[in-house]
Amino acid sequence: MATGSRLVELAATAAGCTRCPLAATRTQVVFGTGDPDADLMFVGEAPGREEDLQGVPFVGRSGQLLDRLLVEELGLGRHQVYIANVVKCRPPDNRDPRPEEITACRPYLEEQVSLIAPKVVVTLGNFATRLLLDTDQGITKLRGAAYPVGDVQLVPTFHPAAALRGGGVVLAQMRADLVRAKQLIGLAS
Repeated sequence: MATGSRLVELAATAAGCTRCPLAATRTQVVFGTGDPDADLMFVGEAPGREEDLQGVPFVGRSGQLLDRLLVEELGLGRHQVYIANVVKCRPPDNRDPRPEEITACRPYLEEQVSLIAPKVVVTLGNFATRLLLDTDQGITKLRGAAYPVGDVQLVPTFHPAAALRGGGVVLAQMRADLVRAKQLIGLAS
C-alpha cells in the first residue's frame, strides 16, 4: 500500500481517537498535511485555535511565519514538506500538552515519521524536540546542531511562536537552523 494511502488510514483512525481527555474538547483532530513522500518533515507541539477549526497544522500566525521561512530559507512551499504535531488535538486555552496526552498521541507521530521516512525532521520547540530526542534538555541548548535518530537527521529549532514573541535574534537562529536542514537534505548549492 502506498505511503499516502497508509497515512489516510492512520488519519482516519486518529479522527476517532479517544485515548485522552482532549478528544472531548476538540473540534477536530489535526493530523498532518503535506507531501507524504517529503524529504523534510516539521513537527510542532499541538494545534491552536485556528488549526482546531480548520483541521490543518500551522495555519495561524505561527504557520504564516513558517510558510514564509520555508520559501525564504528553503525555496519550498508547505505542499513540498510534511507538517505534523506531537499532540493531534488542541489543548484547552492553548495550554501546554500534558505528559499523558503526549503519550496517547506518540504512536500516531511515530507512525507518521515511519511512513513518510524523511531525511530530516525539524522539531519546532521543546515538546517535539524532547520527545523525538528522548531528552529533558531544552531547545535553547539543543538547537544549532543536527542529531542522527535512526536513519533521520533531527534539527531542533524554536517554535515559530517563539520567534513572533522573541524578535530578531530568535528569528535569525531559526533561519540558521533551516539552512542546516536545507544542507542535510541536499538543497543547498
